[in-house]
Amino acid sequence: MRTSRKGSVEMPAFVRQLVKETEKRVTSFFKGGRGGGAGELSEGEEGGEEEGVIPSPYLDRPVLDKHMQEGCASWGLTYALASMQGWRAHMEDFHNCFPQLGGELAHWGFFAVYDGHAGSAVAQHCSQNLLDHILGTGKIRASEDVERVTEGIKEGFFLMDKHLHAMACREGWERGGTTVTATAITPHHIYFVNCGDSRAVLCRAGRVAFSTEDHKPFSPGERERIENAGGSVTVQRVNGSLAVSRALGDFSYKTAEWRPVTEQMVSPEPEVSAVERSPADEFLVLACDGVWDTVTNEELCAFIHSRLRVCTDLREVCSQVIDLCLYKGSLDNISIILVCFHGAPQLSPEALHQEAELEDFLESKVAEIFEELSARGDEPDLLSVLTVLASTVIPGLPPGGGLQSK
Repeated sequence: MRTSRKGSVEMPAFVRQLVKETEKRVTSFFKGGRGGGAGELSEGEEGGEEEGVIPSPYLDRPVLDKHMQEGCASWGLTYALASMQGWRAHMEDFHNCFPQLGGELAHWGFFAVYDGHAGSAVAQHCSQNLLDHILGTGKIRASEDVERVTEGIKEGFFLMDKHLHAMACREGWERGGTTVTATAITPHHIYFVNCGDSRAVLCRAGRVAFSTEDHKPFSPGERERIENAGGSVTVQRVNGSLAVSRALGDFSYKTAEWRPVTEQMVSPEPEVSAVERSPADEFLVLACDGVWDTVTNEELCAFIHSRLRVCTDLREVCSQVIDLCLYKGSLDNISIILVCFHGAPQLSPEALHQEAELEDFLESKVAEIFEELSARGDEPDLLSVLTVLASTVIPGLPPGGGLQSK
């Protein structure tokens, strides 16, 4: 993934040959020997048999087309998003990007990622209606009472879930739900909202300052609620099936009539945390678990921090994150929103020079490996070249990204 260029240079023949083999080799690499075959339940799916065959939730080849978007707010915020279907048979991710809300909330922003499971209907509907339900509580005001804002966000989730239940009864939905990770950015605070296992992370002064906690069935508090509602946690899933313990929708797990909505096997209650803004805030990331399955909070913050010093296009930075996760083995839909503040890293001539040196080194090293393999009578391909590269000490690789990012 080149981020600095030295002009128009014709691609060497050996690089053209490697590129030609990439799709076939990478497909073979990721599909061979990995979990996630037809016998494995996909995230949040129960799996249904048809004529004795369980359809695989994965494709033979990933869908690599990316949806990308960017924007800004008059009060100084910039953002970008990118999403890709990847190896999944269907795209079930949706998102919201509202850098400026209207009226008295003109200096507020709202961003969210919705990671659907067992279908996309719930995630899509929530992306179109959740914010309206939150604002409709009347508790979100420019005066910003933190407790009332927190109450309004939670109440908006409950109203959204109630509305979804009415639709499920009317439309005959039997399955389907969505996790949500969202952030409301105000002049004084960043409200982190999480329901499920997508995640939001704040980078401040080059380090992780805050991250949401995933809601997994095997977490002690979540397990206790599930079992008290008559469920069980088997193979780290609710009733051996659902991989998240909080979500909107999923009404087959919300049938304990003697328990309140927040005490069902799967709860629609989000965790809301208000973090005071700081001049040292650099950026925040919201992403589905297709990202967090392959990188840690610290790795992703380090990688994005380094990329912002060599690339001014936030869409390209998001695209590079998706590529990184794909090459590190993510088999899920991949969606990321990157929101940058005034304190975000700026383009650095020194970093650009180091990046150019790294890419020159990689090109010459690949050519050297290609020639050595050919001289031995081997047929050079992407994986054989990468195998040799992986055992080579390569200085200056992007922190948090390593060789997979290049």
